[in-house]
Amino acid sequence: MDILRIILAIILPPVGVFLQVGIGLHFWLNIVLTLFGYVPGIIHAIWVILKID
Repeated sequence: MDILRIILAIILPPVGVFLQVGIGLHFWLNIVLTLFGYVPGIIHAIWVILKID
């Protein structure tokens, strides 16, 4: 399942974070990071997916 989340995180970072943690601090932070730049959003999304179990 993590592979699918990582693929979605590369395409649309907030979706990957949403599937991992739902709507919470990490989700909103990822939306802000994605708006500031696509790459920071991807990095944060992959970090959340790999770090949080």
